[in-house]
Amino acid sequence: MALPLDDLAERVQQDFEARNTAREQALARTRRLIRHCARAIQAVHRDDEAQARALLEQAHELAQTLRADLEPYPDLYYAGYTQDALKEYAEANIVFGLLRQGRLPDPDDLGLPYNTFMRGLAEAVGELRRHVLNILRNGYSAEAETTLAYMDDIYGLLVTLDYPDAITGGLRRLTDIARSLLERTRGELTMSLRLQVVEQALARWAPPREAGAET
Repeated sequence: MALPLDDLAERVQQDFEARNTAREQALARTRRLIRHCARAIQAVHRDDEAQARALLEQAHELAQTLRADLEPYPDLYYAGYTQDALKEYAEANIVFGLLRQGRLPDPDDLGLPYNTFMRGLAEAVGELRRHVLNILRNGYSAEAETTLAYMDDIYGLLVTLDYPDAITGGLRRLTDIARSLLERTRGELTMSLRLQVVEQALARWAPPREAGAET
C-alpha cells in the first residue's frame, strides 16, 4: 500500500513557499532598514534634525511591516539578520533621542525585544563617543560632559545584566567594548578640559599687545 504522500507534499510545499517568500521580503526590508538607520545617525551628527526624523519615520514603517509580516513565522522574526536590523533601528532611535531630545526611547514604544534593544543601546555608546569627539574639535564644552554622562549611565546599566549570551544575544562582548570606549572618551575629555584651563591661564598672563605692533 502506497503512502498517502501527495496531500502532505502539497501542504509542505505551500508552507515552504510562503516561508521562502516571507524570508526574501524580510531580507530586502532589513537591508533597507539598516540603510535608513545609518543615514539617520549621520543626519544626527550633521545636526540635520529634519532629515533624521524623516529617515526614522521610514525606518519605523519598515520595522512595523517586518513584525507584522513575520508574525506567522517567529523563527524568521527572531533570526539573526532580522534582529540585527532591528538592533540598528534601536541604535538610531537611541542616538536621536539622547542627542536631540535628551531622553531615552522605550523599547516597548519601539516594539522591540528587550535583548535587541539593549544591544542597540550598547552600540549607541560608540556614536555618543563620536559626538563627544566632534564637540572636542572645537574645545571642551558642557555638552560633551552631558554626553559622557549618558555613556556612563548606559554602561552602568549594561554591567548589571550578567546573563548568558543565549538570553542577551551577545551583550557581554558589547558591554566590554562600551567600557573601553567610555574610558577612552573620559580620558580625552579630561585632557581637553586641562588644555583649556592652561590656555585660559596663559591668556590671562600674556602681556598686552602694544598698539601698532606687528602681528
